[in-house]
Amino acid sequence: MKRYFFSLALVLFFILIGCKNSSNEVVVYSTVDQVFSEPILRDFEEETGIKVRAVFDTEETKSTGVMNRLIAEKDNAQCDLFWSGDPLRNVVLQSKGITSPYQSAQTDLIPGHFREKENHWTGFSARARVLIYNKNRISPDSLPHSILELTHPRYEGQFTIANPLFGTTTFHIAALFTVLGNTTAEQWMEELKKNQVVIATSNGDVKKRVMNGELAFGLTDTDDAFEAKKESSDVDYIFLDQQPGGMGTLIMPNALSMMKDSPNTENGKKLMDYLLSRETEAKLAISCAQMPLIKGTEVPEVVPSLDHIIPMKIDYIQTSENLEQIQPWLKKWVEE
Repeated sequence: MKRYFFSLALVLFFILIGCKNSSNEVVVYSTVDQVFSEPILRDFEEETGIKVRAVFDTEETKSTGVMNRLIAEKDNAQCDLFWSGDPLRNVVLQSKGITSPYQSAQTDLIPGHFREKENHWTGFSARARVLIYNKNRISPDSLPHSILELTHPRYEGQFTIANPLFGTTTFHIAALFTVLGNTTAEQWMEELKKNQVVIATSNGDVKKRVMNGELAFGLTDTDDAFEAKKESSDVDYIFLDQQPGGMGTLIMPNALSMMKDSPNTENGKKLMDYLLSRETEAKLAISCAQMPLIKGTEVPEVVPSLDHIIPMKIDYIQTSENLEQIQPWLKKWVEE
């Protein structure tokens, strides 16, 4: 009888272990706006039958909340796939030994400068930093053509940027520190402050303040600018630093990273394969005007092509290091 119960217990043990290892779910942490990312994840659920458990950043802590959570969970991974709105956070996580390399079958469709050479992160569907403006407040021929011109006295108190401690504005500022050097970038930001730049709470807040005519223009992302144009004929946007030899505009691909020792690794890979597809890029082009990285993806006419935009050339590793190093200085800049 004892032998029977021991055998039964052993069978139950292996059944439980098997159930644990055959989990039909995947956990994804995302910094991408939930309104745009969640429908894509629901489509994956419907097509594969794999349950998606998603954790999203709030608008106020965009791109920092889930990244800090992943760092805190380093020794007890709860997340399978990190879907970031830009590669910088992925680079930070890679530097801390939190990511795991994975080369999807789709990886070769992505241009080499939009993916990490050892496949710790792979980019897809990009946004860009743009200047959104209210045509009732300022004429197109009076707009600045370079981000460096925002310090000109004629724009005093007329423009806004989102809080640089969060979201894509952090990426943008870190990229400028990389391109311009710390001394020049700090001086530029101090001159912004003297020119009475308005610090908005988020890119969405930048969009709102420009749309309602409170301010003439502001820096935001193409998805927010696209939404603003749909909502108001008074609003338009331009790409800055597009003159020959200019600095170029910051291009921000989404970025995917597998987490090291994740609980549902195989399902994480399936989700990554799904996201790195023409179909996903086409959906994001329609929903939020993101620009595909895969050549030949069909998109609406209103979505700009990366082929016609001069990009800012940055070193992602150096920019990610700047992202962390300048945080104390940025915090002081915001609070003073």
